[in-house]
Amino acid sequence: MIAQATIPFMDIAVASPLLGGLTPQVFMRRHWQKQPLLIRQAVPGVVPPVSRAELFALAGREEVESRLVVHHANGWTLEHGPFTRRQIPGIRQKAWTLLVQGLDLHVAAAHELLSRFRFVPDARLDDLMMSYAAEGGGVGPHFDSYDVFLLQVQGRRRWRIGRMSDGALLPDVPLKILAHFEAEEEHLLEAGDMLYLPPRWAHDGVAEGADCMTCSIGFRAAARDEVGREVLQRLLDGEEPSAAPTLYRDPSQPATDTPGRIPSTLQAFTGEAVARLVENPKVLGCALGEWLSEPKPQVSFEAGDALPSDAGVLLDRRTRMLYDDDHVFINGESYRAAGADFTLMRQLADQRSLSASSRRKLSDEAAQLLQEWGQSGWLHAAEDETKEKA
Repeated sequence: MIAQATIPFMDIAVASPLLGGLTPQVFMRRHWQKQPLLIRQAVPGVVPPVSRAELFALAGREEVESRLVVHHANGWTLEHGPFTRRQIPGIRQKAWTLLVQGLDLHVAAAHELLSRFRFVPDARLDDLMMSYAAEGGGVGPHFDSYDVFLLQVQGRRRWRIGRMSDGALLPDVPLKILAHFEAEEEHLLEAGDMLYLPPRWAHDGVAEGADCMTCSIGFRAAARDEVGREVLQRLLDGEEPSAAPTLYRDPSQPATDTPGRIPSTLQAFTGEAVARLVENPKVLGCALGEWLSEPKPQVSFEAGDALPSDAGVLLDRRTRMLYDDDHVFINGESYRAAGADFTLMRQLADQRSLSASSRRKLSDEAAQLLQEWGQSGWLHAAEDETKEKA
């Protein structure tokens, strides 16, 4: 197994080449969900997180989400992995793209790259997708419902972007390709360059030359209905049956000559029952945190060893850890904490690591929790951070 490297503290008031010389504070105020930003040499000397051969090998694994898009003379095709090497077109063939989702879950270098964008809350940070495109490769003009950073890590890609004016899609195409795309800007990105796009900015990226590799840093943008559904379901799942349930009573119900009508008093009783589930902000916040920290369905952890008592700890790169004012959340589970324990648990969530000296300050109960998380593979001893996962 491998634990991720320690994530350096990010000072949001310090200018960064990653954001074109802006501080994260200024970037979020001026550009986030507002307007695009082209950044030349955002990551000078960038090295792809994986080689072409390694990316192709990842696309052959069952637990890795991958897609293959080919643009033919008569249209588009889309296939889902896993792929054998023979199923992936030859590198001399034009106009095809291989996309591997969630690269940060499988590759330490990709996780480190994604971590550079933690000036946005982890609750919004989703994953790093990597694409390999042959000359002329792309996925057609489209738009995303979420923010995205498009970092060129090898080769060149020409991006055309524009505000969404018409959301109509091409019919009978396996991809969501805009039927009426109008570009307002055009940019040729080389290795190290990056383009930020707010939600619903249409864009079309086409590889110029071979060996074009692009990393897309995407963000979660859950629909309101989805949030409501997921949180309400968790509230229901956590509801303990009452020993003396409150039953519906209607002593004032008169005789009716419209027996098919639902009584308004029963409707009001139902409304009160639902409102009671969500009336406690702390309970609601707990359900939200559990959902937001839930790992993706394809994520699994291998059992770990007992943590040495004298070692610091690092969160596994697949672990999602968040907190609010009352709880700590990790991989879909919630815990109450207070005092020094809460301070240290928040530090672990923010920095994704805890030094040996800080760990010794934990209460016996909190220290035991860390041992349980370690044995579940959710975190590792700091000394293991250079060991590669098999």
